[in-house]
Amino acid sequence: MLWRSFVAMGDSFTEGMNDAYPDGTFRGWADLVAARLAIDTGPDFGYANLAIRGKLLDQIIDEQLEPTLAMAPGLVSIAGGGNDSLRPRADPHALVDKLDAVVGRVRSTGADVILFRFADITAHLPGQRIVGPRAAVLNDGATAIGEKHGAYVVDLFGDDAFRHPHMWAPDRLHLSPAGHRRVAAQVLTALGVGVEEEWLLVPPLPEPTPWLMARGADMRWVRQHFVPWVGRHLLGHSSGDLVTAKRPALAPIE
Repeated sequence: MLWRSFVAMGDSFTEGMNDAYPDGTFRGWADLVAARLAIDTGPDFGYANLAIRGKLLDQIIDEQLEPTLAMAPGLVSIAGGGNDSLRPRADPHALVDKLDAVVGRVRSTGADVILFRFADITAHLPGQRIVGPRAAVLNDGATAIGEKHGAYVVDLFGDDAFRHPHMWAPDRLHLSPAGHRRVAAQVLTALGVGVEEEWLLVPPLPEPTPWLMARGADMRWVRQHFVPWVGRHLLGHSSGDLVTAKRPALAPIE
């Protein structure tokens, strides 16, 4: 199937952190998918990416849904709720209900929708017993919503390759360039589009890290990533406060 336009909605996952272009801006899986779709569709293919790091699901809906609908795209990806699940009072069932309503609205326009069952990050982060069950509700919700509305559901949770540390950036929360390539391959496969085989390659697992070195790495992670994150949220700030969408309108792929 050919799509003449693609709009990506979401947070840092879809913005492309931490897969950098040479100029320091972010590429990510959505740019890779758009570039591949444009090959089949031709120079008239349009791509917009409204995703901004740090956004909660309500913010994604409030700020990105109407602009997306106004562009009348043929294909829309919707990924959100991960930042909500890290908050103390998150209600994952309410998040699923909101996502259901959004998908229903987009599908009512005739657009196809991509949803995600997110990879498991809880093994690398504190608070696993809290975040894990919330993530499970979001993933199960994505499956149910996909079946209800006829959306494409990309199952990253079921892909054991995302247990490989090289799929993740040093902050343990965002994907590495290799991780983004694998997501792009999974999305294109779900859409029935051919993919670059090297995007699916996973290096051998590294040797287990000695206990003392692993604890040292954990402490560095706490200082460099976790403490700044906590500090921002205590102040009511977000990493995306000063960030704007990298592709706010449909435009050809250069």
